[in-house]
Amino acid sequence: MRKEVTMPQLGESVTEGTLSQWLVKPGDKVKKYDPIAEVLSDKVSAEIPSSYTGEISELVAEENETVAVGTLICYMETEEAEPAETKKAEKPSAETEQTAPAQTDGEEDKSMKKRYSPVVWRLAQENGLNLDDIEGSGRQGRITKKDVEKAIREGAEKTKQEEAAPSPFPIYSTKPSENQEEREGDTIIPVTGARKAIADNMVKSKQEIPHAWTMIEVDVTDLVAYRNSVKDEFKQKEGFSLTYLPFFMKAVSESLQLFPSLNSTWDGDRIIQRKEVNLSMAVASEEALYVPVIKRADEKNIRGLARDMQSLATKVRQGTIKAEEMRSGTFTVNNTGSFGSVQSMPIINHPQAAILSVESIVKRPVVMQGDMIAIRYMVNLCLSLDHRILDGLLCGRFLADLKQRLENYKGTENI
Repeated sequence: MRKEVTMPQLGESVTEGTLSQWLVKPGDKVKKYDPIAEVLSDKVSAEIPSSYTGEISELVAEENETVAVGTLICYMETEEAEPAETKKAEKPSAETEQTAPAQTDGEEDKSMKKRYSPVVWRLAQENGLNLDDIEGSGRQGRITKKDVEKAIREGAEKTKQEEAAPSPFPIYSTKPSENQEEREGDTIIPVTGARKAIADNMVKSKQEIPHAWTMIEVDVTDLVAYRNSVKDEFKQKEGFSLTYLPFFMKAVSESLQLFPSLNSTWDGDRIIQRKEVNLSMAVASEEALYVPVIKRADEKNIRGLARDMQSLATKVRQGTIKAEEMRSGTFTVNNTGSFGSVQSMPIINHPQAAILSVESIVKRPVVMQGDMIAIRYMVNLCLSLDHRILDGLLCGRFLADLKQRLENYKGTENI
């Protein structure tokens, strides 16, 4: 019996993946759950398991091709007998064909209609197409690359007029411009796999999210003193160093409970305000940047957050991170200070509402009460926000609360 194998869902907000390598070829016999391909997204590297036991009959998707979730990638021949009811349903009478209206999954559920992949968005922008006018043939009404290419080929008069009009929005593309020429000694690096997935997701974030940015400076002298007083004992007990980031994550998770609008995601015509505080964190491997998630961060103390950070970072660097450990993030804390940065404008982790960069802690002379000048440990906190969900007043209050928590840290909490 001929079976279809489709691209699986790799994460809650992941809508496509790049098929980096086939692990099978036509004629290979595989068992159910055997890995058949490697796939990369902007958040995870994973293997696709076989959905059936049988023989690979045809590979549809090509290596390094970006494929939407639910799209056919290969065919398999299985030994399962085809149910009689299915066979009967496949051969309706002529009368039935004439009178019964055809229904597809797309007609029943259009929930994916307005979730566009970077490729679909770029093709539509470059050809002046209105995606609302295109009927999606993908899963739950999703518009695929083939749907856009079909609309381009049809060349309707309305489309031609739209193509002639200049777009008021900038067009971003991960492709090189046509006029770039190679010179002697240049190194050409193909953009494929994880790097392409990251690039596509960053383009999608900048195209779809109206970014705004704000920054505050915080006096963390007391926090630095407390961390220095306990770091040796902590390392002796836990076996790894206590960094500053768990302290910032703890303060962020507490402030998010008071300002839950920042713990939201944009979903087309609605905003989803998340109950759980799941903090995403950026971890770099030799090949790519991954964003694992600390689940229920608001329920953990400093020690628990530090343990989770250490565990996730180790898994990323060893290549053992799992897909479920990179899902369901609601807010991102980015530790740019580890590279010596003192100011940055981070790109929001789509579809979250905001991202906070913790910059480098530096000693600076500061004017204190009574016009006294003292040397203090200062840090900049840079917040990028989705202006569809948040405004400056709300984010200002969030940062003020965060500042108050960090500047008045007394180390009374049991870490």
